[in-house]
Amino acid sequence: MSLWLRSCQRCYLNAAVRRCCSTVHGEVRVRFAPSPTGFLHLGGLRTALYNYIFAKKYGGVFILRLEDTDQSRLVPGAAESIEDMLEWAGIPPDESPRRGGPVGPYLQSQRLDLYSQTAQQLVNSGHAYHCFCSPQRLELLKKEALRSGQTPRYDNRCRHLRADQVQEKLAQGTSHVIRFRLDEGVEPFQDLIFGWNRHEVAQVEGDPVVIKADGFPTYHLANIVDDHYMKISHVLRGSEWLISTSKHLLMYQALGWKPPTFGHLPLLMNKDGSKLSKRQGDIFIQSFQRDEILPEALLDITTNCGSGFSTNRIGRRIDELISEFNPSKITTHSALLDLEKLPEFNRIHLQQRIEDEDQCVLLIKDLQEQIQQAYAAEIQEDEVLHEDYIRRVLQLRKGHISSLKELVSPDYSYLWVRPSVSSQQVAALTAEAQHIASLVLKLIEERGEELTVDQLSKDLKTLAKQTKATKYREVMKLLRLTLSGLQQGPSVAEMMLSLGPAEISHRFQKLMLLSETS
Repeated sequence: MSLWLRSCQRCYLNAAVRRCCSTVHGEVRVRFAPSPTGFLHLGGLRTALYNYIFAKKYGGVFILRLEDTDQSRLVPGAAESIEDMLEWAGIPPDESPRRGGPVGPYLQSQRLDLYSQTAQQLVNSGHAYHCFCSPQRLELLKKEALRSGQTPRYDNRCRHLRADQVQEKLAQGTSHVIRFRLDEGVEPFQDLIFGWNRHEVAQVEGDPVVIKADGFPTYHLANIVDDHYMKISHVLRGSEWLISTSKHLLMYQALGWKPPTFGHLPLLMNKDGSKLSKRQGDIFIQSFQRDEILPEALLDITTNCGSGFSTNRIGRRIDELISEFNPSKITTHSALLDLEKLPEFNRIHLQQRIEDEDQCVLLIKDLQEQIQQAYAAEIQEDEVLHEDYIRRVLQLRKGHISSLKELVSPDYSYLWVRPSVSSQQVAALTAEAQHIASLVLKLIEERGEELTVDQLSKDLKTLAKQTKATKYREVMKLLRLTLSGLQQGPSVAEMMLSLGPAEISHRFQKLMLLSETS
């Protein structure tokens, strides 16, 4: 196809999407339909997110349906966890196994009669047939194809059985599956993202199984039956399903059903272009939750590396993602995800939470628990657990930390526990420790509660000039040591502001006593 023609099709498609989406308010129904054969990972979350955003952008409904027909591979707890993670991420379904809804059940294993009836309808109309081929025969076909360098495919042998042969085998109780007849002459379809598509599946595949020997449907049948009866208007799924869509459209045609509009999302890949793998343990949403990654940071980074938005910036929350979403801007290029940037995304979203009064209260409660767990036996002053104190710490450290747990690391222990300082450490810095301590105590007494980082920075420079033989650098080292027991960290002025006048006085009185003794 010429570049010009592709370009024209793309322009037409974009216009069609805009036109379509401006008139389907209230009619949009989309679904996220994972299989609970594993826990939710980043690729799945991204598919769910695009469906959620699409639904909310156009006043529609977002459905969670669990495709649990592969009973042998189900993972205990995965079904509940998938819905838990969607709720944690801030993209809860409107209808789901947990929430219910008008077109349930939302577990495929509870809809088996519907698939059976539909399969029988296909058999009755001549679009499907019973297949009695044994697993051994199918395995021989596969080996023979591989030996001759061909792609394994079913040879459609049972398609040609006479009606009396089929009835005889059914009467004998012979194990069987139901297969769908793939006919040639597939109609092209227009994908929201990939444009015009058509795959002549009958030329490359054998007739696919739609009902397995255990009575459970395969994905190909179950997903179209459910999309039809759940009144799904748009199917947004990974581009790996693009090649199967022609097969699904043949089934819609055979059943006389109107298909939904399809949009296949480009894959989410690692930054080097390799495939995201479930074997990478860190791509599961539960592991991000455990590591204190904020859900909005996760949604932000998975959309930031992709397409479909009118702008591309860090720091977008879900309401901004919805308002800036534009399906005509989704490209066919894979989205390259750089997880090394995740701490930066988390830092920005943590700052936004600290600046939001309601969210800040929740952060304070969380941090109170973490402080008690980490330092319960060592806390000498209960004030460090007070809401005002923790709020002050958060306001001063926002923009510098990527997670709350950093604040209970050894680098910040001085905020919660008084440090131990030895006379040797002090003596190594200056012989004027007592004099410097008295200057700090005087400064704090004069300033009282009216402390600011800028004013303190100026005051400390003035204070350092009042020593006889200690240089400014050593004065700062002594102040830092006294306040935190550390050699590095936030500025001395910020440390003082965090701790407050009473605690500063306590720590420098301790320094005076230490200097007297030594």
